[in-house]
Amino acid sequence: MSLVFAGVCSHGPGITGRKDMADPQHVAALYAAFAQMRHKLEAAQPDVLVVIAAEHFANFFMNNMPAYCLGLADEYSGPIEDPEWLGIARTTFPGAPGLSKRLIQSLLEDVDVAYAEEWKFDHGISVPLHFLTPACDLPIIPANINCQGPPLTPLHRAWAFGESLGRACTAAPERIAIIATGGISHWPATPDSGKINEAWDREFLTRWAANDKAKLLSYTDAETYAEAGQGGFEIRTFIALACATQGMPAAVDYYQPIPIFAVGCTVGTVDVR
Repeated sequence: MSLVFAGVCSHGPGITGRKDMADPQHVAALYAAFAQMRHKLEAAQPDVLVVIAAEHFANFFMNNMPAYCLGLADEYSGPIEDPEWLGIARTTFPGAPGLSKRLIQSLLEDVDVAYAEEWKFDHGISVPLHFLTPACDLPIIPANINCQGPPLTPLHRAWAFGESLGRACTAAPERIAIIATGGISHWPATPDSGKINEAWDREFLTRWAANDKAKLLSYTDAETYAEAGQGGFEIRTFIALACATQGMPAAVDYYQPIPIFAVGCTVGTVDVR
C-alpha cells in the first residue's frame, strides 16, 4: 500500500499571524499538536505530500472556478499573502509533476478534475506546511476543492473525489501522505469573524473520526451555512480524506475553539497501517 500517512488540520491565518494575541496555553497546545503531527508524518517517510485544501480566490475566481483541481507544477511558491501579516516567510516548495500527472489521469476515470501548472499557495496550504514541512523540501501536490464560490460540489461528489484519489494513491509506487485542511465552523471576513460553534464542530469531528459516511453526507449547505458559517463549507476537504482512508481508524488529536484565530483549531490523524 502506497498511502503511508493521512491527517486533517485547520489552516486559519490567525494561527500564525495572531499567535501573540491568543491564550499562550492554547497556542502551546495547538503548536504541540502540529509538532506531533509532523513527527508522525516524518516517521512515515513519504516521497510526496498531497494537500487537499480550499483555495481562497488566490488562483481561481468566478471567471474560472473548477470544482476540483490538482497542481501539475515543478514547484510552487507561497504564501501569496503578505508574509509579515501571515507570520510565514515566502518560500518555494518542490512539486511532483510526474506523480501528479498519473494521479490526474487516474482521477479522470471517475471525476472531472482540472489541473494547473501555475499555482500560488495561500494560507490554506502555507499554514499547514509551515508546521509540517518546515524545511520545505518534501514535494507537494496541491488538490483544491471549491469551497468558496457557489454552486458548490455536492458532498457525495467530494466523497467520490476522495475515493478516487485514495485509489490512485494506493496504486502508485511512491510513498504518499495526504492531509486535508480547512476550517470547521467559522465566519471569516464577516462581522461574525471569531464566532465558533463548538457543539457543531465536535459533532462533525465525531462523524469524521468514525468515518460515518451517511452522517457525513447528511449535511445540507443551508444547514452548514446557518450553523457553521460560510467557512463551514470547507468540510468537503475532511470528507474527501475520510473516503480516501475509509476503513482505517482515525482520531481527533486536538480540538480547541480559539476566537482570535477565528476557527475551532483541529488536528486529527488516521492510522493507515
